[in-house]
Order: sequence, then C-alpha cells, then structure tokens
Amino acid sequence: MQEIQQDKTERAILIAVKTRDISKERVAEYLNELEMLTATAGGETIIKIIQERSRVDPAYFIGKGKAEEIAELAELNDISLIIFDDDLNSTQVRNLERLIDRKILDRSGLILDIFASHAKTRQAKTQVELAQLQYMLPRLTRAWTHLSKQYGGIGTKGPGETQIETDRRIIRTRIAKLKEKLVKIDSQQTTKSLARKNHIKVSLVGYTNAGKSTLINRLTKADVLVENKLFATLDSTTRSLALGKNKELLISDTVGFIRKLPHHLVASFKSTLDVVREADFILHVIDISNPFFEDHIKIVEKTLKELHCEKKPQIKVFNKVDLLENKSVIKYVNNKFAQCIVISAERGMNIKKLETLLLDLYEHNFVEKTIKLPITNSKLISKIHKLAEVISINYEDDLCKIKYKTSIENNNRIENLLNTN
Repeated sequence: MQEIQQDKTERAILIAVKTRDISKERVAEYLNELEMLTATAGGETIIKIIQERSRVDPAYFIGKGKAEEIAELAELNDISLIIFDDDLNSTQVRNLERLIDRKILDRSGLILDIFASHAKTRQAKTQVELAQLQYMLPRLTRAWTHLSKQYGGIGTKGPGETQIETDRRIIRTRIAKLKEKLVKIDSQQTTKSLARKNHIKVSLVGYTNAGKSTLINRLTKADVLVENKLFATLDSTTRSLALGKNKELLISDTVGFIRKLPHHLVASFKSTLDVVREADFILHVIDISNPFFEDHIKIVEKTLKELHCEKKPQIKVFNKVDLLENKSVIKYVNNKFAQCIVISAERGMNIKKLETLLLDLYEHNFVEKTIKLPITNSKLISKIHKLAEVISINYEDDLCKIKYKTSIENNNRIENLLNTN
C-alpha cells in the first residue's frame, strides 16, 4: 500500500439521506459517527447536511438540484471533500464529481482509508489492500478519477493512486495474488493458534471505540495501543490472564465493529477475526455512556452471527460507566441483560468482580479430570492430547494415569471414547 502525505487538513461536507423508514434522530447519530470517522481520517467537518427524500435518486443520490446547491456550498466554504453516509454506485459518483467538481467519498471508502492508515503488520496491510481493490473494482470510473494524482489525502491511501490506466483484468490479477498471500499468512497464524490449543481462549469484541484495548490493558497489565479514535486496533493482540492456580486464560483484543461495515472488509479480515471463532467464550464490551449503545449491541450480535459465534458463552461488559450522566441506565441494563457487568476499565471500577465472573464462567465450562488407561491404548491417549490440555501423565505398571483439563464439550467426547473402548 502507498500513502499520500497530507499537507493540510481537508475540509469536508458530510451528507446523509433520511428516508421514511428511519428517524431523523438516528440519521443524525449516524452523521455524528461519520464526523468521528472523518476526524479519525484527518479531515475537518465544516458542514453537515441531512436531506429528507422518499427514496434515493438513482443518478445523483441526493438529486441534481441538491447536488448543485452543495457545489455552491463547496465553492463558498473552500471545501475539498464531500462524504456520503451511504455507499454510492459508479454512476452516482461520476455524476456528482462532474457537477460538484470535488472529491466524492462514501462511508465504505472512508472506512477503508482509515484501515489503510492504521494497518501496521504485513497481514493487516494485505487485508486492507485486498478490500480496497474489491471495493474499487465495480467503481472503476470513480477510482481513475478520485485516486489519481490530482487528488491526495483522505480516500487515496492504498493501491491505485498512480495506476490511472490499470484495467479490470490487472486488478483481478492483483486480487488473486493478494488472496494467495493471505492463504500463506493464514497458515502461519494457524501454526501460532495450534500452539495455543491447550489454553482457554477469551475474545474481546465490541463496537469500535468501546474501550476493548483499555480493558485488556487493565486485566493483563499489557501495553496495547489505546486511542480515543475509531479503529485504533486492527490486528488482534493476545495476552495471558491468570485467575488462580492452574487457571490461566488467553485474552485477545480484536478490530472494532461498526454499522455499515463493508462486507468485503469483513471477508478480507477473516484471519484477524478467526480469534473470535476460536475463542471458548466472549467478552462483549459496550460503551454504556453512548445513548445508542443498544444499537451497537445489535450490530455486534449480527456480526457475531455472521461469524457463527452467537452461541458461544458470553459476558456483556458495560464499560465507561464513569462517563454516564444518567445513572438509572445501570439498573436498566442489569435488569435487561443476563450475565452482564457494569465497569470502568479506565478507572478500574468493578474489575475484580469481572475477574470473578470470568473465573465462574471458566469453572462452569471447563473441567479437570484424572483417568487411567491401559498403556497399550496409544490411540486413545493421543486423542486425549488433541482434545484436552494434559496437566500431568504418570505410568503405573501397565496403566497410564492422565490428569487433563478441557471444555465440557470436549470432555463429553473423551467420555464417549472411553465408553466405546
């Protein structure tokens, strides 16, 4: 990926369309989030516009008249960037750029730009470049315009800025090569995860900026990057957490979720999100101080369902209680949500209680057992090693005494194997 340096902060107009099936308050909240995304990307929001329409315009998204009005606003306010809260198709982008003569970006393009800025590891950079090219392919006309050298700054990080004459065939070839590269990286990650197979794994998930990195730092005394920005964390970070004698968890931070997250971005970040799939249970971190936290919960739960992780044991961790103005919300969440806790990771409030909950969850989902097997039953002994963490193994005459720790699910498998032998 290549990045173009910004000489100055880009001034932006943000636009959202309100249709009949959504409230104006919710659209305003989406637009506020878009403003945060713009700030994270290094832009400055000058004007925010909510346009009410019965449906979006197929040619200009907001209609030709409104587009002409925005062109005048851009000229009067020295605006270089127009950002839409919904995805635009290539026709809409082409028409808008011709009429407004400014760089046009949509929410997906903005998110991809932020990911490109924050990608540090080889894996993250490869995943972002793949997602950008997949996003760019159906918008080829737009890509050759707004990613060319005539523009810099937000929305231009990553591949494409000097490839004006590159055609679809070359992009598809690059996509294929990136997918091959990710397969190799995935195999290396699989080797790492195999080394952790005998540990109990916890995954932190949540809406972006919910405080996951602050929480993992508080629990494990780690030094994970913490910033008050959306998508500060892209790569998963794993640390160990001791809950008592022989009770150690591996806890992993993950990329934050967000509404309208581009599908191809989720697909590209499959290997990063594998830590969620591999987790034995999940800590769902929620910013309780955000008035739309219940929307955020639904978005995260929907993403977990897409990852086939919705049935994993889960604790809902309502974070940032120190920033909560209406304290009655605490009673509300405690009544509504089972297996939840209200904390402040920043101030350390209720962290000990959270560790107790984790220990309870650990003990209810994992067992320690000691069994004796004939020393000649090497196949069964090998299977136990695959299904459990073997704590100790001793030999007594013609018997093998094995002490192991595993999940209840795997223990049931072991007992079935014992019963059939």
